[in-house]
Amino acid sequence: MSEIPGDLKFLKSHEWARVEGDGKVTIGISDQAQNLLGDLVYVELPSVGDQIVAGTACAVVESVKAASDVYAPLSGKVLEVNDALSDKPETINEDAYGDGWLFTMAIDDAEELNDLLDPDAYSELLEDDDH
Repeated sequence: MSEIPGDLKFLKSHEWARVEGDGKVTIGISDQAQNLLGDLVYVELPSVGDQIVAGTACAVVESVKAASDVYAPLSGKVLEVNDALSDKPETINEDAYGDGWLFTMAIDDAEELNDLLDPDAYSELLEDDDH
């Protein structure tokens, strides 16, 4: 299993959020999620300007095995999407916590970050899943 970056917060459904400052947050799926899905072949991202709500499906990642909804870890407005993924969705497989980010957003309520798992709690969740 790969290292889990210490600056991320997670949903139990394997999405991550990285607070960049200025109220901007980058969203992606975890290395564990991409590993479970296998080789990604298609990504459907939200549109810039979309208002998304925490806990709701906001994107889709599709692999040779299955299509999977990506859930918003936080509520807010989409600022930017990773357009490079439309040509090269496998970037998520190669670098889930770096170049494989999905989108950035301006969050509505920073308090929502407290509802997410820290890296230790997420790591524990993964260990529990293995048993």
